Amino acid sequence: MRHTDASAKLCPRRSALASNQSHFSPTVPNHEPQTTAGVPALSNSSSSAAILETNLEGLPAPKRGKVRDIYDLGDTLLIVACDRLSAYDHVLSPPIPDKGRMLNQLTNFWFEQFEDLVPNHLLATDATDFPATLSAHTNLLQGRAVLVKKAEVVPFECVARAFLAGSAFKEYQQTGAACGHDLPAGLQRASKLSKAIFTPATKAETGHDENIDYDTLVEGVGAELAERLRSITLALFKAGGELAAKQDLLLADTKFEFGHVNGELVLIDEVLTPDSSRYWEASAWSPGTEPVSFDKQYVRNWLDAEGWDHESTAPVLPEHVVQGTRERYYEAFKRITGREPVL
Repeated sequence: MRHTDASAKLCPRRSALASNQSHFSPTVPNHEPQTTAGVPALSNSSSSAAILETNLEGLPAPKRGKVRDIYDLGDTLLIVACDRLSAYDHVLSPPIPDKGRMLNQLTNFWFEQFEDLVPNHLLATDATDFPATLSAHTNLLQGRAVLVKKAEVVPFECVARAFLAGSAFKEYQQTGAACGHDLPAGLQRASKLSKAIFTPATKAETGHDENIDYDTLVEGVGAELAERLRSITLALFKAGGELAAKQDLLLADTKFEFGHVNGELVLIDEVLTPDSSRYWEASAWSPGTEPVSFDKQYVRNWLDAEGWDHESTAPVLPEHVVQGTRERYYEAFKRITGREPVL
């Protein structure tokens, strides 16, 4: 089931990016180990190397997404969260140490939290429970990989927003609306919306994802499934926002992805991570100002300040941006889950 109607109503949005890299490449940051704000220090040991990509011996070549390497094991998939970081449709350099483990473990936390709301595609999260054919790779996979059911992916991303930010804010400035939702006049950057809104987007295999209105989603998947996607997305977003709020975090927006397994709608991919969501410091939030964030916005802001045109080769991230990103992802994980990630 794929939506290909070129006449759909579209507005700009961040995109997916497929990488064709094909060799395992660890990258060790070349700065002195240090501990900042309680974040475990990096060292120059192999266990602290950032994993750019994987190529597991004995397995077919993986399909590479922006962050994850996906291995087809026949009846199941092995999903490995690498340390790649993307922004504005470009994979940036260098990767962020431990990022993949933090994203993977945070997603597993949310899958568990949402078990009563929607089933998910997980089969195993502990690498020692993976098939024997993967035993040689247990150390690499532990904490950064999951074994999942194969799903027929719904070709749309399900986005929920409670605050005005990103592409929705840009569109609002131009039209006074956001992806089919008319909004009141006078809103500013980071303004809180009167209620959360559902703003789906195409899920492009190549090129740009695009925001769409709800009617276009209905055209693509039918009215019944579109309504289920909207209601489940908003329910998950509400539950996630309530948990984050207990830790003085605002969940500004996020995206979910769904698929069908044996005809059942299930939650797949990543869930409420700093890659797929905007998390803001609640105590510092003020409409009209740039929020204090624990997500990729920190990197986007640096890239914009550098004057990058988003088309040419992206500038190399300096040491302080790499470390600052790692610290923000770590802080988000620890505050949301109440524990430290296994790194």
